[in-house]
Amino acid sequence: MVIIRQIGVNKLKVSNDTFMFEVSAVLDEKGQLTDDCVRQARTMMDTHGLVILTNLLSDEEANVGLELIRQTIDDPDRNRGSFASETDNLYVRRDFCSLPSTPRVTSFAAKLCQRLEGVLSEYCGRSRPLLEVTTLTSYLGSSHQYIHRDPGGVISLFVAVEDVSEQQGGTVFVPGTHIYGGAENKHGGKAHALMNLFRIQCNYRIFLHNLKKLWSMRKGKSAPLASGEFLDRVFSTKWDQHQPNLLRFLLGKNSQFDIHILSPNILWKLYRHRDDLRNQFQLIKTAPRKGTVILYRSDLLHAGPDNLSPHPRRFFGISIARDIVDPKFWHDGYSPHPTLIDNPMSFGDLLDYPQRPQ
Repeated sequence: MVIIRQIGVNKLKVSNDTFMFEVSAVLDEKGQLTDDCVRQARTMMDTHGLVILTNLLSDEEANVGLELIRQTIDDPDRNRGSFASETDNLYVRRDFCSLPSTPRVTSFAAKLCQRLEGVLSEYCGRSRPLLEVTTLTSYLGSSHQYIHRDPGGVISLFVAVEDVSEQQGGTVFVPGTHIYGGAENKHGGKAHALMNLFRIQCNYRIFLHNLKKLWSMRKGKSAPLASGEFLDRVFSTKWDQHQPNLLRFLLGKNSQFDIHILSPNILWKLYRHRDDLRNQFQLIKTAPRKGTVILYRSDLLHAGPDNLSPHPRRFFGISIARDIVDPKFWHDGYSPHPTLIDNPMSFGDLLDYPQRPQ
C-alpha cells in the first residue's frame, strides 16, 4: 500500500509497503541465519542498500535490548549523541545516546553480530572497529530529519525492541541510492545527479513541514514548546543540521539544506527532471515489528522522521566499519561511548565474545 501524507505545503509520496525489502529470518542449529537467508539478505543489501530481517529476535531477546535502552535513558549522566538533531536532544524530543561497554550491552551486541555473521562478514572484516552502540529514541514533537547520508564505509543496524507504529515514525529510506563502483551509470548515466535532486526536493518539503509544525506547537498542548525552544530551533546560531533553522538556512550554514542549494540552476533542473524524480525514486517508511532488524549501508539516503505519537519510538543501534574510517570523521555521524573509546572493540571481538545468560 502507498500512502500520501502531508510534508510541508506539498504532498510527498511515501510508501509504507516494505515487503519487497524483507527477508524472514530462519536460524540454523548454531543460532545463525541459514545459508539461504544469508544469500537473500546479501542480494537485498547489494541491490537496494538495505534489508529488513523480520523475526530475527524473539520477544524475550528483544526485551533485553529494551531494558538496556531504558536503563541508559534513566541515567541522568548518560552520554548524549553529538550528531543528528542535537537541539532535539537538548529539549528531550529525542534521546540519542551511546551505551556503555558493560558486559550486558556487549553481550547483546555480540549476539546480534554472531546471528548476522553470514551477512555482516560480506562487508566487514574481523579487524574493522565497532563505531558505536546506541539508543535511538524519539518523542512527540521531534523534528523530521533531512534526507541524508551517514559517513561512508559503515554498516549500521537498527533493532526494533518493541512494535513501531506508522505514527511513531520508523526510519525512511530511499532504496537503491547507495554508492558503489558504477552506480553513477544507472538512470542513463545521471544517477548521482538525480539522487541529489531528489534529496533536495524532499528536504525542501521537510523544511516546510518542520517550520509549520513548530509554529503550531507554540500554542499546542500535546507537545508544548519549552522556554527558548522555538528560538533555538528556528533562529539559533548553534550547529544543528536537522532543524528548520531560518538563520542558518539564509546564512548558508547547513550542509543538509540551505539557500545556496536552491540556486536558479538547481530549481530549473528540479522542474526539468520532475518526471524522472517521480519515476526513479521512492521513499519507504519502515514500521518494524518487535524483533525485526534493519541492516543498511551508511551511504544510503535515509532519515529519521518525526514521532507523531505520544508513545516513544525506541531503537537499539550498532554501527561497524566496513572500510577504513578516519576517526576524525566518526563524530560526523557516530558517537562512541567513552568506555568504547578507552577500550576499542572490533567486529571480530564481537564474534568471539562468549555468550552468558542475560
